[in-house]
Amino acid sequence: MDKKIKITAVIPSAGQGKRSKQKQNKIFSLIGGVPVILKTVSAFSQIKKIDEIIVVYSQGEEDKLKEILSQIEKPIRYVSGGETRFDSVKNALDTIDDGAVLIHDGARPFISERDISAVIKSVLVNGTGVLATPLTDTVLETDGNVTIFASGRKNKLSALTPQGFMVNDIKKAYAHASASDGFTDDAGIYSATLGKCTAVLARDDNKKLTYPEDFESLPTYSKCGTGFDLHKLVENRKLILGGIEIPNDKGLLGHSDADVLTHAIMDALLSSASMRDIGYHFSDKDPKYKGVSSMKLLEEVMKMLKLKGLKPVHVSAVVMAEKPKLSPYRDVITKNLATALELSEDCVGITFTTLEGIGTVGREEGIASQAFVLTRQVISPKETTNG
Repeated sequence: MDKKIKITAVIPSAGQGKRSKQKQNKIFSLIGGVPVILKTVSAFSQIKKIDEIIVVYSQGEEDKLKEILSQIEKPIRYVSGGETRFDSVKNALDTIDDGAVLIHDGARPFISERDISAVIKSVLVNGTGVLATPLTDTVLETDGNVTIFASGRKNKLSALTPQGFMVNDIKKAYAHASASDGFTDDAGIYSATLGKCTAVLARDDNKKLTYPEDFESLPTYSKCGTGFDLHKLVENRKLILGGIEIPNDKGLLGHSDADVLTHAIMDALLSSASMRDIGYHFSDKDPKYKGVSSMKLLEEVMKMLKLKGLKPVHVSAVVMAEKPKLSPYRDVITKNLATALELSEDCVGITFTTLEGIGTVGREEGIASQAFVLTRQVISPKETTNG
């Protein structure tokens, strides 16, 4: 079996961001109540192939960064930055022995897990991977005053990050360059000293926050998600739905409390964020989740959404059960879920139905639930964190 290659993500965050005219380092500015740097690092923390994250900080900001990123579970190391981006990245590279490295601007918080994974794949196959997007405008070159040359945009790409390399190769490239060379990214350093890089075409928006208007005119996106769950009814188990215990002679079988309603809502929330499903995040093979309240797991899912800058806007779910009669519990279930989802009760629609004796549910062998959610990608610093 091939030896696993260690993958490190380096997030340079030591710039002053003077062009953004923020009152602080722009990585601390809020996007939907979430600091830019937290949203950036969170995207990399979700990638299982990434073993370690290095955040390069500016003098005096280490403690603040550590506090903001304390909720990230993946290991993070902090490296002091230098006067230039070149110096900051080199400082980080000097602490890495081998493997592969992805270098990504701390002020690009909208990077998708899909594009990160594509860059990783390119690095492991080709030795390099530079995220890029085709130019849509014609390129002009000037002498500082008037245009002296205009070229077409055919075969021209705009370089983004992350940019990935084998560690020993990019360290060698940096050893043959200096900050005074004027390179603005790692691909430029690599191509000037070692050779060509492999372009990875971006599939998602990956805007870098640079100017004041970048913070003032960011759009707001809505996303939808769907979830479904089914559990067997058995004796000697409590029946829990929406975090509420329902009196019944049978309960639902599962590794946790088997709350099908909450599970369906959790899966719908994760679906809206393209973050897989609850089985992926809370394995039924993990003993720490045995008997756990699904409302506790919902809290964790809500935290994961907040790291993405997402919040629920509306939740609709149906519970399919022959017995017991659930309508008397609708109000208390709705209130309990609304509180957990940080929504008003009129934004949580819960319905109940039978299946008229048809199938697993109809034969009273189990209870099922299906949920649909609308979440909102809040990426304006003026937005609040409540629905």
